[in-house]
Amino acid sequence: MTVAEIKKEFIKRFGGDEKDVRVFASPGRVNLIGEHIDYNGGSVLPAAITLGTTIAARPRNDRMLIMEATDLTDHVEVDMDKIDDYKDLWWGNYQAGIAKELMIDGMELVGADMLYDDTLPHGGGLSSSAAIEVATALTLTVFANEKAGKSEKVDMIKMALIGQRAERNYAGVSCGIMDQFASAMGKENCAVLVDCATLDYKHVPLDLGDCSIVITNTNKKRSLITSKYNERCDECAKALADIQTVLPEIKLLGELTTEQFEANKAAIKCDICRKRAEHVVYECYRVAKSVEALQAGDIDGFGKLLNASGDSLRDLYEVTGVELDTLVDAARSVKGCIGSRMTGAGFGGCTVSIVKNDSIDEFKETVHKLYTDKIGYEPSFYITTPGDGGREIK
Repeated sequence: MTVAEIKKEFIKRFGGDEKDVRVFASPGRVNLIGEHIDYNGGSVLPAAITLGTTIAARPRNDRMLIMEATDLTDHVEVDMDKIDDYKDLWWGNYQAGIAKELMIDGMELVGADMLYDDTLPHGGGLSSSAAIEVATALTLTVFANEKAGKSEKVDMIKMALIGQRAERNYAGVSCGIMDQFASAMGKENCAVLVDCATLDYKHVPLDLGDCSIVITNTNKKRSLITSKYNERCDECAKALADIQTVLPEIKLLGELTTEQFEANKAAIKCDICRKRAEHVVYECYRVAKSVEALQAGDIDGFGKLLNASGDSLRDLYEVTGVELDTLVDAARSVKGCIGSRMTGAGFGGCTVSIVKNDSIDEFKETVHKLYTDKIGYEPSFYITTPGDGGREIK
């Protein structure tokens, strides 16, 4: 929907005058490289995309959050004075979690009517949850600040941290900071290099020349909470504990150099945990090399690093599965595909591919056929570019 359309839909559902309706937006993200690194303290290279969450909203005079979505039939009412009662909502629990975390930070929230318009596939690995969280945090913060007579600019890094806390503490997902950070701090035509341990970041120009980012969705339904995502977090924690017996100064797996890992990997007693750590260490190395490649305009070199990352996620981290493997193999069979790998948590979700513009039609046709013939249902394709992070649309 356009901004004008979402405002009209808001009035249709909630009544009132369009002049009182504000519009806020936050994007999803595609992680170009640096997968399963954010909770291990390394650096990641995501980019915000032009798909995301848009909220038409209006403050209320009570403590109620009244929420609907353009693509759902749900009508959700959250009483912020009973905020712990909504953790089991199918839709709306992320928003309730945001409200709780903002209140824990001492913010005096006001109620709001909110209509959500999402262009991201839910559960597709493009961080639809982070887009909802950051957009909601921004909306509620702006309304609270205005009610309190405060005029300061909203701290978007804080919005990212609030989103992460809500997902961890309220929704129960042991997520890192990457998704919310990219959603909050994205910039048009740039990727964001983020040190997940310190939150130091810089925007890296993403000039793909005659190529585009093609995201392909497996359309396999999956949930981070019910997947083995939390299990991978635990395996990495065990690997770190073993490494610390010989390198006590190491606080996070992402701090390990490849040389340190090779010299000390025998300290990791569990074979599976050692494989997980190997992925983390070499993925951090690939992130650094990817930044160098992009800054040098070496798109082919960047594509090779994407492929190596994908192979590691399949063989060492074991978070792909037949659907993602089929998409990646099909993508790499197309001559105009520079590189392809799964993106996101895995176990379903999406792949990210760098594809020459004059090969995109062939890419979609080939991947669609090979995937559908093997899996039995169709994939979806999104051609996207890096976009801006969370903001109010005036």
